[in-house]
Amino acid sequence: MIRHQRDLAAEPFTLQRRNPAGGTRPLTQWGFRNETDPLTDVLLGSPAYLRHMATSSLSRKHLREAPSNIQIAQAQHKELAAAYEHFGVSIHWLEPEVELPMQVYSRDSSVMTPYGAVITAMANWWRRGENYAAIRAYEKLGIPLYDMVTAGTFEGGDFNVIEEGCVLIGCGGARTQEEGARQVAGWFEKEGWEVRLAFFDEYYVHIDLMVVPIAPKLTAVCLACTEPGIVDWLKGKGHEIIDVPFQDTMALGCNFMSLGRDRVIAPTASKSLIGQLKARGFEVAAVDMSEISKTGGGIHCMAQSLRRAA
Repeated sequence: MIRHQRDLAAEPFTLQRRNPAGGTRPLTQWGFRNETDPLTDVLLGSPAYLRHMATSSLSRKHLREAPSNIQIAQAQHKELAAAYEHFGVSIHWLEPEVELPMQVYSRDSSVMTPYGAVITAMANWWRRGENYAAIRAYEKLGIPLYDMVTAGTFEGGDFNVIEEGCVLIGCGGARTQEEGARQVAGWFEKEGWEVRLAFFDEYYVHIDLMVVPIAPKLTAVCLACTEPGIVDWLKGKGHEIIDVPFQDTMALGCNFMSLGRDRVIAPTASKSLIGQLKARGFEVAAVDMSEISKTGGGIHCMAQSLRRAA
């Protein structure tokens, strides 16, 4: 089902749009140059069949100590969707399926790029069907696929567009394997992009747990768990860093969504980040994610940017 769909001209759908030699033509109606331009269209997954499963060390810890209250989690996701609507973002929904209990994390099963969508390769066997559901969603929307990951596992939370033509690709080994990371890196290097690989302990799941762009040349980073080389690389590119405390980061406090034009949706628990953003004049929609995030992800994990205005 699709809500608030604009009258966008459909691109011809294809399962592989990527030019193996590079030079793939950008889409005209979908995609984005970077993750800090104004968001106009987003892909969300319904929590209708959400279950709390052991997808990471963090979700297993919550499962042992205080499992997610699914009804509250579903209500929190409804508030998240309302925040997008408040900012005028068109919401497109993955079709919910009872066999896909983690589909709410719409960033994992695909990656949107200027050239079309990349279908990822999920690590957990019970999530692999999400890739097929994502293909159906893109076909329905008329968004062609750039390509599909075939070398090892790769998940969307590890594809982090830092700025136009520059991507940080995470590799924790458990959810995104080096083989998958290098395959995707090779594709974008041929397109002329700057690609930086970030290797980290699998405990941290995806790179967007600890590094997420806020605005042009402004990036939120958990300095306590991010490799210093990555921080130096960002600073070398002229990025100012807002440090998110480790405790907040482990509660998905660095996992927020930039909407462009100094607007952000962030979890209420991320008080340090919210305070620093408001001090800079940002409009922040704070949404309680405490129960739904126990199942394994945050606001950034729950959204796939489909279109951002230049």
